[in-house]
Amino acid sequence: MNQKTAQSIHWDAEADVVVVGFGGAGAATAITAVEAGASVIMLDKAPEGQEGGNTRVAAQGYLNTSTPEGAATYLKALCGPYTVPDDMVEVWAKEMCLNNEWLSSIGGDPQEHQHGVGIEFPDLPGSDSVHKFHHGDILGYSKTWEMLAEAVKARPIDVRYESPGQKLIQDPMTQEVLGVVAVHKGKSLNIKAKKGVVLTCGGFENNQEMIRNYLTGVPYCYTSGSPFNEGDGVRMAMELGADLWHMNNFAGPSMALKVPEFPTTFSMVALHFSHEPKGGMVVVGPDGKRFTDEKYKTRHGKVEHHGKWYALRTPCPMHMIFDQAMFDDGPIYDGKPTHGWTQIMSGYSWSQDNKAELAKGWIKSATTLAALTKKLELPEGSLEGTVKRWNEQCAAGCDEDFGRDKMVQPFGAGPFYAVELSPSMLNTQGGPRRNARAQIVKPDGTPIPRLYSAGELGSIFSYLYQGTGNIGECFAFGRIAARNAVADKAWS
Repeated sequence: MNQKTAQSIHWDAEADVVVVGFGGAGAATAITAVEAGASVIMLDKAPEGQEGGNTRVAAQGYLNTSTPEGAATYLKALCGPYTVPDDMVEVWAKEMCLNNEWLSSIGGDPQEHQHGVGIEFPDLPGSDSVHKFHHGDILGYSKTWEMLAEAVKARPIDVRYESPGQKLIQDPMTQEVLGVVAVHKGKSLNIKAKKGVVLTCGGFENNQEMIRNYLTGVPYCYTSGSPFNEGDGVRMAMELGADLWHMNNFAGPSMALKVPEFPTTFSMVALHFSHEPKGGMVVVGPDGKRFTDEKYKTRHGKVEHHGKWYALRTPCPMHMIFDQAMFDDGPIYDGKPTHGWTQIMSGYSWSQDNKAELAKGWIKSATTLAALTKKLELPEGSLEGTVKRWNEQCAAGCDEDFGRDKMVQPFGAGPFYAVELSPSMLNTQGGPRRNARAQIVKPDGTPIPRLYSAGELGSIFSYLYQGTGNIGECFAFGRIAARNAVADKAWS
């Protein structure tokens, strides 16, 4: 250790392990490190009460696989042509089988989802090893997160809210990561990590510049997850020369309403699988024509096309067009607090008759389709032609264009309504590449000393994604990162 360099820094706080991000991965890392005898400081960007990242607002399931061999086979099949190194597959497969055991050890109550439900790619080899679990007897609405948060609070973990990590402190001679520069209420703080830093601060789903640079097929995209995930971990790791992987992979897109008043998206009930509102509804692109099955059968944003899976097309701007019958049938927003930041954290109360949102301009209306076409600046006659075609298909009982088999109802009389939809996602999968020890590595594969990661920041998922896999990975690689960071000899 370069003593002069280390001693020239004024340290405002210190711990054996510094964890950046208080979500599922951060919780698993911090708990494992403390139980191994290490001191831990956890830094989080969110104010107290809004911590938890995407884990807090996901559907609360996590993956626990039944056999390492089956899990490895399934993961390789999910990756398809985008391979992940064998040692990474092996360590992931082994550790994912231990999630229930670990959760039970910290006070959790693992309960399996209805067996077989939600296995997204049952035709792939190894899918029989997939088992989705949650904590307790209720699935959804942050119950698993609440258990994790209580487990953190029950242990001597120094959690610092509104203190985002801004920069990693690195010894210029040894390249070892010494700590983190955090910012709290405008003041920079140097947080010393005597053994290691673990980045668990999620992806870049709320960073439009990074979305534009890295994600294909979407000119912009808004998150349904944590608005605090702005790519800070990606940036900090890149500054130290980290390699990146899986940057174009994300859990999306879906289609949702985004308004300036709220940081995350609103899920439209007419697009949600479980609800069948009355009335006619289609979604059109900038040419005023349909482009997909609006009740789309995606698997976390991927749709099947000629035997392969691709991201859902989202030609922007998109508009959901619907009639008076659907407007009168009840709220068009799916506000059930089971998933999503807007539903769980913002808690917006959508009006029962949709009139408040019409007055806000979130919903636009016109007496005729021709007038609505003009208001939305779509090609003349496009909506009239699209609705005519849709009504003909409803009369025939078959959507010949896109195979939609839900809410196949014709448009009635006007007035007519429109909601602009944006591409939406829960999370990105890409970030700094990690190795089997959860170390962040450079392009040549050499690890950056004392720097680790876990969770969605540089996830192992490179192509297709199995639901509950991210939280399962948060737990697995959080434990791996913690064990290896604690095993490092403290610098002095």
